[in-house]
Amino acid sequence: MRNDPYKADGVRLQKVLSQAGVASRRAAEQMIADGRVTVDGQQVRAQGVRVDPQTQVIHVDGERLILDETKHIVLAINKPVGVVSTMSDPEGRPTLTDIIADYPERLYHVGRLDIDTSGLLLLTNDGELANRLTHPSYEVAKTYVARLHGEVKPGVKRRLMEGIELEDGPIAVDSFRVVDTYGDITTVEIVVHEGRNRLVRRMMDAVGFPVRELVRTGFGPIHLDRLQPGTTRRIKGNALTALYSSVGL
Repeated sequence: MRNDPYKADGVRLQKVLSQAGVASRRAAEQMIADGRVTVDGQQVRAQGVRVDPQTQVIHVDGERLILDETKHIVLAINKPVGVVSTMSDPEGRPTLTDIIADYPERLYHVGRLDIDTSGLLLLTNDGELANRLTHPSYEVAKTYVARLHGEVKPGVKRRLMEGIELEDGPIAVDSFRVVDTYGDITTVEIVVHEGRNRLVRRMMDAVGFPVRELVRTGFGPIHLDRLQPGTTRRIKGNALTALYSSVGL
């Protein structure tokens, strides 16, 4: 543990838990005694340990306790079609900066969506969170809704679930389902955990169903919900905790 348990200017761990709304002071003491709390990855059982809530990482039952939501900034953006998933563009096209122009902090975009795809993008000031969310080893699920031309037979799902070969290697979806069919347009939901360039479009091309329209609706535990195109939503509370937990932070 990085802190001195008897550090005079620290805050008692049970008080930190209580102030964060985890439990009452007495219940927090019992949680500590039961070994349910870790500080900087080390289990704490002793009462009276003092911590620095601004610099140390506390987990309760394996879930990270976000003590300062002003420090951990994550924004959800509904990127419209035609916007480039970068902070600047040499060709002068609209970028993410145009959507968050009034935001003072420096934010990193977590992965990208191609210019013709709309939907959920995350931005954060936490570089380690951004790295883990995009690293293949963490297998963070991305959910897409695609509109296709024609009727999608059950064999298409089977092929995608079993895996197909693309020019940059094999790929299989995590899940695939038909959401709706209206006339000759079929809407499907596709979940993948890889982040290759134009992956969903290339997969559907490979099985004979080019994508007419593509929207990303989910990134790990975060969902687009009712977020309107070109607007942002601050990720807070349980959603922020779930996002950090999904990549082991």
